[in-house]
Formats: sequence, C-alpha cells, structure tokens
Amino acid sequence: MTRLLIALLTLLLSPAAALAQETEITFTADSGETVTAYEGRFEVPENRADPNSRTLSLAYVRFPATGDDPGVPIVYLSGGPGGSGIATARGRRFPLFMAMREFGDVIALDQRGTGASNDIERCVSSQTVPDAAAISDTEYAELYRAAAEECRTIWEGQGVDLRGYTTVESARDLSDLRRHLGADRVTLWGISYGTHLALAAIRELPGEIDRAILASVEGLDQTVKLPARTDAYFARLQEAVNTQPAAAAAYPDIAGLMRRVHQRLEAEPVLLDIPQGDGSAVPVLLQRASMQQAGSMLIADPGNAAILLALYATVDAGDHSLATALFQRFLESGEPITLSAMPIAMDLASGISDERLALFEAQAEDGLIGRYLNAPMPQIRGAWDGFDLGEDFRQPPVSDVPVLVLTGTLDGRTYPDSQREAVAGLTHVTHITVVNAGHNLFMTTPEVGEAMARFMRGEPASSVSITVDLPDFTALPF
Repeated sequence: MTRLLIALLTLLLSPAAALAQETEITFTADSGETVTAYEGRFEVPENRADPNSRTLSLAYVRFPATGDDPGVPIVYLSGGPGGSGIATARGRRFPLFMAMREFGDVIALDQRGTGASNDIERCVSSQTVPDAAAISDTEYAELYRAAAEECRTIWEGQGVDLRGYTTVESARDLSDLRRHLGADRVTLWGISYGTHLALAAIRELPGEIDRAILASVEGLDQTVKLPARTDAYFARLQEAVNTQPAAAAAYPDIAGLMRRVHQRLEAEPVLLDIPQGDGSAVPVLLQRASMQQAGSMLIADPGNAAILLALYATVDAGDHSLATALFQRFLESGEPITLSAMPIAMDLASGISDERLALFEAQAEDGLIGRYLNAPMPQIRGAWDGFDLGEDFRQPPVSDVPVLVLTGTLDGRTYPDSQREAVAGLTHVTHITVVNAGHNLFMTTPEVGEAMARFMRGEPASSVSITVDLPDFTALPF
C-alpha cells in the first residue's frame, strides 16, 4: 500500500500531471500551416497584495519539444505592452516558434490583461481629440489625462483591481507558470516590452530563469524614451539613406526637412478632406503634432521609415495626397479616446523618475518627434496616484543568467545605447548587432535564428554582427 501511495504521489507531482490540464489542439498559423499543440490555463491572483483578490485565468499554447535532449520550457513574452503571445505565434514568427522547439517546449503566453487572458473591456472615454481644429501639446495631454482618469473610475467600478497590472505581478505570473508546467526553471524569449518583463523576472525570480533571449531591449527605466536618442536614430537613418544615390538625392537632410515641415505647419496648418466609404469627406487638420504622431508610428522599422520620408517630402512640396491617403487608411475620424487597461496600467506602474522626466521634457522641446514617440505615457504620467513602482523597480537587474541581446541599428523605438544600458548589470551577455534591422528584427534574416540556436546550444556566437539588406528608401511598401 505504501509503495502504491508513493507511486501515486509521484505521478500527481510530475510535469505530466500539470500538463494533463491541457487540451490537444490543431494550431493553425496565418500562413495556413498547422501543428499539434496544447492549450492550457493556470490561475493567478489579480493582486497578490490583496488576500481577497479575484482570480485571473491566464492562457497559453504549448508547442512540444522536438529535440532529442530538450531543455527547460521556453516562454515567449510579447511586446506592447498589450501584445498577445498566442497571436504572435500565428503570425510571421511561426517558423521561429517551430525552430525553437529543438531546445524545449515553446510556450506562447498571453500575459495578464492580453489576448485570451483578458476579461477587461476597452474603455471608451468621453474625451475626443478634435480632427479639424488646431490642438496644442498641452491640450492633447489634458485630454488623454482626463481619459485615463475617467477609465480608471470605470474599470474599478467593474471590479478590476488595476494595482495588479504591473510588470512585477506579470513577472510573478511566470513563476506560477513554471510551477504549473512542472519545471525547475524556464527560458525567457522576448521582444520590446517583453524584454522589460524578462529583465524584471530575472531580478524578481532568482534561480528560476535558465537563460534569456532579448531583442529590441527596453530597460526597466526606459518606458519613456529620450528624444535626443530618437534624434540620433534619424542621424543613423540619414547615414543609411546616403548609401543609396537616389535616396540620398531625394533626402539629403532628413532632420532639416522635418523641422522645415513642422515650422510651416505650426504657423499654417492645412485642412484636408478625407474621403469616406460613403462618398462623403471628413475635414482633418494636418498640423505639426499630427506629423510627429505619424513619425512615432513609422520609425520602428526601416521599411516604414520610407513612408515617413515620402510623407515629409510631399508635404514639403505642397502635395498632400500621401497625407490624405494615410489619414484615410488609418484615421478613425471623430472617435473618442479609447484605452485598454493592461498597457496603460503597466506603463504607469513602470513609470519614469522625476529626473528622467525633466530630461525628457527639455529634450522634447526641440526633438524631431517631440513628446509623441511615447504617447500617451508622458501625458498621463502620475494620473493614477500611488501607482508608480518606484526607483527600486527601475534599477537595472544584476545577474549572471546567460542572456542573448539582439539589437537593430535602425530600430526607431529602442536604441542601441539604451539597450546596452538596460543590460549593464548582467555579467553573462552575448550581444549581437543586426546592422540595418529595425525593431522587429527576428525574421529579417535566417542568421538571427541561427544565432539564437547557437546561444541555446551554449555555443559561442559566430559573429557579433549580422548585416541585412536595406529597403529601397525611394519605394513605398504599399
């Protein structure tokens, strides 16, 4: 009887017992490819500091390992904040998810408040940014701050404990996921905000992280990016443009072009008529702020930067056809400010120090994108009293966990110097620069996947630099 009891307990406590909670599915990628996978959920408190906290059910998809000697589970951490790991696995990175199975089970996680792990409705506020009227940076900030405060009241009225939506709580979810999977440790694989979460987990969960692959790193004190570093990105973009004779002739001075357009639109905005599907037209004011907002959305990757260059050049020439087409394609005219709880809460909690905010404000006055790369974070900073995690959270982690860092030289969101600072406290870092790559660098070349595979095998990098082809900066990608 004793032996039978021991055998039963061993079975119940094994990884297989945890995985028995999963459901076998056929996972279909956007490409149409299919693979057998396992859908699972695990429960966590919404706010671990509250003993009466409600419980959240977090979703993931597990792709089982294919290698002969698989290691610990590999957990994918999506960016944003607010991105879905499961949705990412369906997209362009699907082949990379499949390749990573050589080294262990790959877990596409929907973090709390995202994708299939989200039960919080988007908040439609009563605030609306006017389309056809001039608006100052201060007025824009006031509208978003009012929307954030209004939405907090709405969400809390629905029983949501927003104090649970912080990067620290998400890091602790990874510990619960590890236990749910029956693993001693996990490997973290993230991009952008996913690296912010991974860095927090490396500090918060000592002994639980086996290794980490971090691309386009956002440090714990880098929720708000510095405008001077955005301007330095444009200098690198100019250098890349100068390697193409036609592009160099078309865009000999990108910074000068942008400042000239900003000054002209600040003095005299242009009212555009944006065609609608029903044959009508909606008036929209093209102004300096809207150009900076366009810039904030188009500089992540060099392919989209080509659109930005063409936009500024055509507006500078008095041709507003491209601006009209972009507004027609992306503008939700007259729509109220609508916010999602998780990204707003995560950014407000990670926060920004008074010193960094003062530096940001000083640099933003003359920065090419101004305050808009980080919008609406600087505008709503401090809107929710007592929500900031504080300076201790924002200190770089110190650890000897092996980490691979992948940095694109034409990343317009997270910058090379900032990425080096973010991992300065890590003593076992392999840093590979992907020349000419932007923010979304994983699928730019097979060499990135090969570098990841070498790292997972514990082999030294074959090179500290990978070069990818530049796009044609004179050609629009649509």
